Amino acid sequence: MIEVYTDGASSGNPGISGAGIYIKASGKTHEYLFPLGEMSNHEAEFHAVIKALEICVEHFPGEILSFRSDSKLVVDAIEKDFTKNQIFLPMLEKIREEASNFPYFFIKWIPEKSNKNADQLARKAIRMQ
Repeated sequence: MIEVYTDGASSGNPGISGAGIYIKASGKTHEYLFPLGEMSNHEAEFHAVIKALEICVEHFPGEILSFRSDSKLVVDAIEKDFTKNQIFLPMLEKIREEASNFPYFFIKWIPEKSNKNADQLARKAIRMQ
């Protein structure tokens, strides 16, 4: 099972944003960061999950994925497979599409203090812009 921690951050809301992804797999850790340009914090959180799924498709095909995020909005939308927000809908559809490449995809909410590695990577991605 692959453990994936994701975080999106924005400097301002909306503002310059970044995504951070921290993956634990087979006793190793992998770190990724992505500058995202200008968007809301919630959009950055969705993009972090999408980027993480794309990484997993490439590097961990066929694995069981256990995602963790400190965004209740994103976790709830994915778990319920529903959002009223038309801005989030295409991102939710992309997550659904990417997650279908895996036998099992789980996501759970964690407190911010448990997501420090992904948060630091997201903030570093903001500073890169």
